[in-house]
Amino acid sequence: MHESCGVFGVYSPNEDVARLTFFALFALQHRGQESSGIATSDGKKIRVYTGMGRVSNVFTEESLTRLTGHIAVGHNRYSTAGSSRAVNAQPILVGNEPENIAIAHNGNVINATHLYTELADKGYTFRGTTDSEVIANLILSNPGSGWVDKIRHAMRRLQGAYSLVVMTPRALFAVRDPLGVRPLCLGTIDGGYVVASETCAIDHIGANFVREIEPGEIVAINENGAESCPGESRRKGTCIFEFIYFARLDSVVDGRLLYLARQAMGSGLAIEHPVDADIVMGVPESAVAAGTGYARESGIPVVEGLIKNRYVGRTFIEPDQRIRDLGVKLKYNPLPQVLDGERVVVVDDSIVRGTTTPSVVKLLRKGGAKEIHMRICAPPIRYPCFFGVDMATRGELIAAQKSIPEICEFIGADSLGYLSINGLIKAVGLPRENFCLACFTGDYPIPVQLEMDKLAIETLASGRQPPVCDGTEGR
Repeated sequence: MHESCGVFGVYSPNEDVARLTFFALFALQHRGQESSGIATSDGKKIRVYTGMGRVSNVFTEESLTRLTGHIAVGHNRYSTAGSSRAVNAQPILVGNEPENIAIAHNGNVINATHLYTELADKGYTFRGTTDSEVIANLILSNPGSGWVDKIRHAMRRLQGAYSLVVMTPRALFAVRDPLGVRPLCLGTIDGGYVVASETCAIDHIGANFVREIEPGEIVAINENGAESCPGESRRKGTCIFEFIYFARLDSVVDGRLLYLARQAMGSGLAIEHPVDADIVMGVPESAVAAGTGYARESGIPVVEGLIKNRYVGRTFIEPDQRIRDLGVKLKYNPLPQVLDGERVVVVDDSIVRGTTTPSVVKLLRKGGAKEIHMRICAPPIRYPCFFGVDMATRGELIAAQKSIPEICEFIGADSLGYLSINGLIKAVGLPRENFCLACFTGDYPIPVQLEMDKLAIETLASGRQPPVCDGTEGR
């Protein structure tokens, strides 16, 4: 499973906003590593710098120096709509001065192909193939006496998940969809304001967390301060995987610290699926807190049985066959002196396709584990996500094709236990109706096409042959 994107925005006349955004994006790097970008405004002109790769690979002192102004938006991307190309890197700049906007988006708009066709037929041009560019053009196309009216009008047409930071030459807007699928929060800094996907980014730059932006809300920030424009939200649909996997342990979502929620998931697993074992370990790094919770509840000592190589990531160097055959060992290394002869409880966050877990089990057996008992914080994932997570198609989801005993045999474990939906909700500590649980139940908060294509706009665009530029600077 791949993360969704991370967004950040700041309005502060007293700060070097480009540098501030750079460090905030560092804190949000876990949400996307394909591309990164920053746009700034000095009140008159918007400047954009984007590139492929992680934050530290994209920006230099020289590029940050050229991003002047007192308003900025930033983005870390994992592609859920549109391919991973430089032209799709965000923030995306759309429109003509002085009525242009820069937009950064976390989520997935499920009616984007319809809106793309409608806007293209009206003469709007697209440089890339993302739903984010569709959102930006939809905002520009709307009637209204001001930007809030334009954004609100666009929200009435958009279906799906979108946490947005939108920058005009003179103002910053934070927008969260009526379901509140993806997190978005507000903070203050030195007489200004910041918005971010997660509270960890606000903490990281020394800002003060104020509150989470409500589902359906628009927050407008300009020289007069911050103004809330509440929206209508009939049903909440926060993605439960923000709690299980996506958000950082030190972030707070819906008032709940993720570290404590994940510990409680491990405790719930120990209650629902006890086993006679010698040691407990969480698969690093996302399941370490849950492993601690399992150990505390069960009384079985917790250890580190796998060490994660924290620097494994995207590389443009093709491995030779010998290195490729090592597979998951490039990411994890077992500790034989810890594992040898032991009955091990292995706590992990999820099993999606079932491609990685068998390799982890083999690695632990090679390290000397006598028995391996897998315990999973998420219930079986039987349905795909259409709201900003590039998870898998239904045909690729192992729990949609196999029973739990069959999955246990397939991954090579001695036993397998999933946390129940009720156990998960109890661990999170919030009402069940707050969450989208569609990947477990198939009950989507809004109707969706069961086999959506993240490259659908790309297919449409190739037929229309819109102008495309793959430049990464000054957009």
